[in-house]
Amino acid sequence: MKVDVLVIGAGAAGLMCAMVAGQRGRSVLVVDHANKVGKKILMSGGGRCNFTNMGVTPSCYLSANPHFAKSALARYTPWDFIAMVEKHRIAYHEKELGQLFCDESSKLIVRMLLDECAQAGVRIEASCGVTRVQHTEEGFKVLTARGEVHTQSLVVATGGLSIPSMGATGFGYELARQFGHNVLPTRAGLVPLTLSGKHQERYQDLSGVALPIVEARVGKRGFRAGMLFTHRGVSGPAILQISSYWQPGDDLRIDLLPEADAGAWLQEQRIAHPAAELKNVLADLLPRRLAQRLCELWFESRPMRQYREAELAQIGAQLHDWPITASGTEGYRTAEVTLGGVDTDGLSSSTLQSKLVPGLFFIGEVVDVTGWLGGYNFQWAWASGHAAGEVV
Repeated sequence: MKVDVLVIGAGAAGLMCAMVAGQRGRSVLVVDHANKVGKKILMSGGGRCNFTNMGVTPSCYLSANPHFAKSALARYTPWDFIAMVEKHRIAYHEKELGQLFCDESSKLIVRMLLDECAQAGVRIEASCGVTRVQHTEEGFKVLTARGEVHTQSLVVATGGLSIPSMGATGFGYELARQFGHNVLPTRAGLVPLTLSGKHQERYQDLSGVALPIVEARVGKRGFRAGMLFTHRGVSGPAILQISSYWQPGDDLRIDLLPEADAGAWLQEQRIAHPAAELKNVLADLLPRRLAQRLCELWFESRPMRQYREAELAQIGAQLHDWPITASGTEGYRTAEVTLGGVDTDGLSSSTLQSKLVPGLFFIGEVVDVTGWLGGYNFQWAWASGHAAGEVV
């Protein structure tokens, strides 16, 4: 079989690239080893697909080259994707912090992409793995489960290592190495953190306790969002966000009350409720079980009148700077994204084409560009797919 463009991977980036290339009149085949397309789209956002974020800027992405994502993101914006969503009359809403979700189901986003691909004449084959890729004078010869495909342009949109239960593999990295590309070390991102030993024992029975807003910090980077205790450690949006910046051995700090002045509030409580015990006072601002545990571990719980001003100031400071000693992450099993990947130094930032092999493109999560939680990674998928689709 002969096509102009072969896309390996029928996820967000691959479908966008195929659609744009097909609209330009290119003959396009998309293959995916999974039994259905867009699996990560379908599961995202609790089944409602957080399809973009209105606050996207290049600073919301991690990469060895922080400037690499600028070109693609500037040329295909959240508003461009929103226009397509509205054209297909998919109802959506802003949840918080610019995050846009479908009102109904993520299936509508997959259906939209498939409809656009169908209109552009794109052929899509699921349950169709790739076993061998060879570079030829005309382009590439690719052995698939459906036979041999000859193509001028080959687009690698295979994703990262996150959620292997959904079929994630390192195939894209193997292809990159095969063609001489450097692949930067990969690790799990947007992932719960685990505790071990005495650190786990201290908080294990708090599993299920949630705080609506904390600030998780590593170095100068901090994120304000919710936090959840799990039986393995800590999770929730603030933890997932900071996990992409945290590495083993890093000092992780949590401001448990980022929207209050804990020291001043405690002084007020001492005057207003001198007989109340500290653990009960803290339970007005924190989940009761957590307040009790903090008092067991850090502060004696005495009637408020027994504390000096300096002691309450110190307790307040600790509440704003609570250390968590994480031992690791839950790994790719539950990670939303993969950090690292195909080194951007070997790719054109405007087209995502290989600088080493003409006609070879890498897009989406397989590339060393990783967004924050909240629709940023989908926007990179749309933008990088669109950039490649315009030139393949």
